[in-house]
Amino acid sequence: MTTTTAAKAELLDSLHVPGTPLIVTNVWDAVTARIVAAAPGVKALATASHAVSFAQGVPDGEGLTLDQALAAARTITGAVDLPVSVDFERGYAADATELEANIARLIEAGAAGLNLEDSTGPDAGQLRSVETATERVAAVRRAADAAGVPLVINARVDALARGGSFDDAVARANSYLAAGADVAFVLGLGTEELVRRAVAEIDGRVSVIANPTSVPLTRLADLGVSRVSFGPGPLGLVLAHLQAAATQLTALGEYPEELGFKY
Repeated sequence: MTTTTAAKAELLDSLHVPGTPLIVTNVWDAVTARIVAAAPGVKALATASHAVSFAQGVPDGEGLTLDQALAAARTITGAVDLPVSVDFERGYAADATELEANIARLIEAGAAGLNLEDSTGPDAGQLRSVETATERVAAVRRAADAAGVPLVINARVDALARGGSFDDAVARANSYLAAGADVAFVLGLGTEELVRRAVAEIDGRVSVIANPTSVPLTRLADLGVSRVSFGPGPLGLVLAHLQAAATQLTALGEYPEELGFKY
C-alpha cells in the first residue's frame, strides 16, 4: 500500500497523543527501516542523524552533505509505507530562505516529518537566538504549506542540554510551537519532575529522547509525553550485539541463535 506524503504526514501528526506517546525506534537505512516497520505495533519511523552519518562514515553534526542527507531520506522513505520523520539536523541551511528550499526538497524525498535543531556552531554546541530559531521554524512551515504537506515539525530545544535554564527551554518551546511547530522536542528532561514541569508549562505536545537511565516509558506516558525516540541508541544496540556475536564466533563458540534471523 502506498499513500501520499500528505496523508502520511496527517497520520504521523495524529499519532502524537499526550499520554499515549508515539514510540519511534530510530532507523538509518533501508534494511533497518523495513525491520522496525515489520515489528508488531509500529506505526511510524524516525531516522537518527547520528546513526545515518556514522553508517556512511562521517561524523554527526551535518557531516553529510545536503545531497547525501536527502538521498538517505529518500532511501528510507522509499523502503516502507509507514510515515517517516527525518532528523534533518540544522536544516543544512545558513538562512531561512535557503532552509525553505531545502525543506521543499526534503518533502519531495518523502519525509512526513522532521526534527529541526536550534543549535549551531561546531558539534551543534551553541544556540541560535530564540528569534532566529523561531524564524527558521516558521520557514519550515511556509515550505510545507507551499507543498501542500502538513509536515510534522518536531522542533528540538537544546537549551537545557547545553547548560541553560529550564525557563529558557520552555520559552523556546512555546515560541517554536507558536511559529508552526507541532511538537517540542526538549533535550535534557532527565528526571520525572522535569518531564512533569515541561508537559505542564509547554503550550503543546512534548517529545523526549530516552535511554536506559531515563524515566521509564510507562511513566513518560503517565506524565503526558507525546513522543519518545532513542536517537543513536538503536545503532549502539545493533553494534553491541554484532560485536558480541563476532567475538563468540571468532572464539569457536556456539552459533548465536540470531544468526538464523530471516529478514
